[in-house]
Amino acid sequence: MIATLPQDTRRWTTVMAVVLALGTVWTFLSRVPPAATTGGAPPPSAREGFSAPDFTLDLLGGGQVTLSELRGKAVMVNLWASWCPPCRAEMPAIENVYQAYKDRGFEVLAVNTTFQDSEAEAAAFAQNFSLTFPILLDRTGAVSARYLLRALPSTFFVDRQGVIHSVVIGGPMSEAVIQSKVEDVLKETP
Repeated sequence: MIATLPQDTRRWTTVMAVVLALGTVWTFLSRVPPAATTGGAPPPSAREGFSAPDFTLDLLGGGQVTLSELRGKAVMVNLWASWCPPCRAEMPAIENVYQAYKDRGFEVLAVNTTFQDSEAEAAAFAQNFSLTFPILLDRTGAVSARYLLRALPSTFFVDRQGVIHSVVIGGPMSEAVIQSKVEDVLKETP
C-alpha cells in the first residue's frame, strides 16, 4: 500500500495540471474582446470619457431620434424643462451656437424632461424661443435616469465617435462657453 501512494500522487498531480491547463486555455479562448461589445469605445456611462448612453425618443411634433444614428456628428444633449429658469436663460445661446455650427456637423438634441413637465409647455417654450433644433420628449424619465440627471439644465457634449467629451451640470451656460465646448468636440477626428 505504501508503495502505490507516490504513484497515485503523481497521477493526481498530472490530472490536476492538465485540468488547470485546459481551464486556462478555455478562459482565454472564450473571452469577449472589448471591440465586440462597444466597438472599442469605452462602455456607456453618463461621464466624460465614456460612450454616451444610447436612446431613442419621440420628437415634439412627430417622429423619433436615436442618438447612435448621429455618429459622425458632434452632438449636444441638453436635458431641460420649461419651468427651469437657467434653462430659459441659456436656450437663446444654444440656438445661436446651433445656427452657427449646424453646417459643420453639429447637432443639438434638446431633451425635455416631459415626465416632470408637459408637452404643451415644451411646445410653447420651443415656439417662444423660436428653437429650430430637435426637441425630444423624455416622457418616462428613462433617459434622464440613464444620464443620472441631478440638476437642470444638464448638458453633455458628445464627440463624433459617440464619447462624452464634457459635461455641464446646472447652468445657465453662456454663449461663449457653449461655443468653446462645441469647437472642442468638432476638432475631434471623425
